[in-house]
Amino acid sequence: MATQNFGVRGLSSAATAGLTFAVGVLVVLAAQQRRFEALRLRVAQVERTNDRDARLAEQQRLQAYLLDKALGDPDLAEVLSTIDEVDPTKRRQYLFANAMYTNALLAYRVGVVNWEELHGHLRVICQSAIFRDYWDATRHHRASLKRTSEEARVGQMVDALIHDLDESDTEQWWVVGEPPEE
Repeated sequence: MATQNFGVRGLSSAATAGLTFAVGVLVVLAAQQRRFEALRLRVAQVERTNDRDARLAEQQRLQAYLLDKALGDPDLAEVLSTIDEVDPTKRRQYLFANAMYTNALLAYRVGVVNWEELHGHLRVICQSAIFRDYWDATRHHRASLKRTSEEARVGQMVDALIHDLDESDTEQWWVVGEPPEE
């Protein structure tokens, strides 16, 4: 007697194909989920960076506002400046030197300039005798910075630039000094 086959083989093939399809869909969904999670983490990182940059920019705007007030009023300049025993003109010059330095530092922090470009900007600023006087007069301000902090590393770059410029025997100041490793 012959056994009747009512499509068990066909059902088995269809079930296998369906199962294979379902596994494939699950693999694709899992891969998409991993990509989605990676993108979500990247977006969160960018938002945190943009938020930090926005806070830095807002702080710089406030600093510029206070500086503007101080430059316009010698009595306010005495409050903003921590350097004693300087005449009002020198105080305003030091405040402006500080503004130039903090502007360059902020440009680096928010990515407007890279480390090498910052070095070039600071090399220009260090040409000013008034900036050098300011830098020397505020040395004690930088003494409390954590040596590995970003601002301490930039300060060390300025110190090295001033030293290299002082030791240079060329009139081509724009080629003096190499930026330290970042």
